[in-house]
Amino acid sequence: MMRVFNFSAGPGALPLEVLEKAQKELVCYGDSGMSVMEMSHRSKPYDAIIKGAEAKLREIMNIPDNYKVLFLQGGASLQFAMIPLNLMRNSYKADYIESGMFASKALKEAQKFGKVNVVASSKADKYAYIPKVTKDQFDPEADYAYICANNTIYGTKYHEYPDTGSVPLVADMSSCILSEQVDVSRFGIIYAGAQKNLGPAGVTLVIIREDLVGHAKETVPSMLNYQLMVENESMYNTPPTYGIYMLKLMFEWIEAQGGVAALEKRNKEKAAVLYNYLDESKMFKGTANKEDRSLMNVTFVTGNEELDAKFVKEATAAGFVNLKGHRSVGGMRASIYNAMTLEGVQKLVEFMKKFESEN
Repeated sequence: MMRVFNFSAGPGALPLEVLEKAQKELVCYGDSGMSVMEMSHRSKPYDAIIKGAEAKLREIMNIPDNYKVLFLQGGASLQFAMIPLNLMRNSYKADYIESGMFASKALKEAQKFGKVNVVASSKADKYAYIPKVTKDQFDPEADYAYICANNTIYGTKYHEYPDTGSVPLVADMSSCILSEQVDVSRFGIIYAGAQKNLGPAGVTLVIIREDLVGHAKETVPSMLNYQLMVENESMYNTPPTYGIYMLKLMFEWIEAQGGVAALEKRNKEKAAVLYNYLDESKMFKGTANKEDRSLMNVTFVTGNEELDAKFVKEATAAGFVNLKGHRSVGGMRASIYNAMTLEGVQKLVEFMKKFESEN
């Protein structure tokens, strides 16, 4: 069967080279005589896999030594609770910028554990832009400030991260991590669900500064305590072993592509191809404010729901799948994560031009 061009927002596409390597090693990994899926997480072969994954990530992302790397479970959504449970400890106050549905969900969860101040919100305008803030809008007594770096549903992203002074900045980077270079030292915590730009669903990556570890109350459940996860090197219980192995393959693939800098250049080129067409098209229109457009999730509409549905149906038949927009906003969305090729985006634009000329 010929592979389609998969524009899914998540689980997202994976590079063919990574899938083929996983296929080759599926039944027997190295000289272990077994599949990674059969390995004890306490075994020497698996210890080499998980440590190798962390080492490669540290290298390609240039993670400072005073940050810990964790491979956890529960998806990015569990971090909505884990963050306030571990970081709310002095003022029990936190600042949140509400730039999309997932930021909104995160702040609602945090309200269960302390006082949440919504510094700025674009909710009234259907999250079509990233709220602009200044340093003096943040509470210097807040235990942390929170943002969602890229908004998958609405197709917006931070092109400049806010200055929060001495207040630790926490960022959900689920849909943009490793798509562009990031100065990790600017953040207290960076976290990401794997299923968009890192690998298969089931793993959540957390990068946390050492001084933010070890402050959870004794009443916090063990599985939600960063310190326990750090002390046990992500293996307090059985981790998502195969998913972590796939992350290791992805990190190696990124290195082989020339690193994050090379991918950032490619991602900007891919996004420009699609956005340039949307800006000149008489049928299709981008929905996100131009200055806040995402490199990973391109949202657009025709302005006619029936025509949107026709486009999605015909695109699917032509091999361009998962272009239907999120159920909350409708329209279309092309997620062009690291694994999506420039050729895939160019062919999508060719199809869009053909559809426009015929309709």
